Amino acid sequence: MATIYANEVASMGRVMQATQCWSARPDILAPVEHLLHQIRDGFSLGLVNFRLITLVMAKHVPSSYCSHVYFKALSSMIGREQTLAVHRDYRNAGLTEQQTAMLAYAEQITIDASRIGQADIDHLRALGFTDLNIADIALAASFRNFLSRYFDAVGAEAETDFLDDDLGVRAELSVARR
Repeated sequence: MATIYANEVASMGRVMQATQCWSARPDILAPVEHLLHQIRDGFSLGLVNFRLITLVMAKHVPSSYCSHVYFKALSSMIGREQTLAVHRDYRNAGLTEQQTAMLAYAEQITIDASRIGQADIDHLRALGFTDLNIADIALAASFRNFLSRYFDAVGAEAETDFLDDDLGVRAELSVARR
């Protein structure tokens, strides 16, 4: 872990809580990060949509750590106010019909994937999603569920620079631990 920590300090100026969470199982960090990069970097619907999924899933897991981190990441892409609107209610956040359907599907994966049926897949296809898109949404949502639950299970806390300056927003993003 010393090399991993040193590399992260060199590239980011610190060791993130998410990285520290793998200290007991450093052998798992590289394959997890590799899979994350494969899903994110190859995401067929683009980085903004990947980040939309991660923010909404973090809320529904719920995970304060991931909510703060992805709120900050998405805010830098679509603006703080729209990101806050997405966090509060993505259905009324000015997103496209496709984005809203994508998030509803991802949300259902988090709440109870066993209730997803052919009608749900057909609805996504009718909106123009390909099988690759649908698989990518499912991968992004499922992987975020895994990571968010793991980070919370081992006690990750959001770094100060991920916390919003507004204490009300900060409290709102603290969906689990407060």
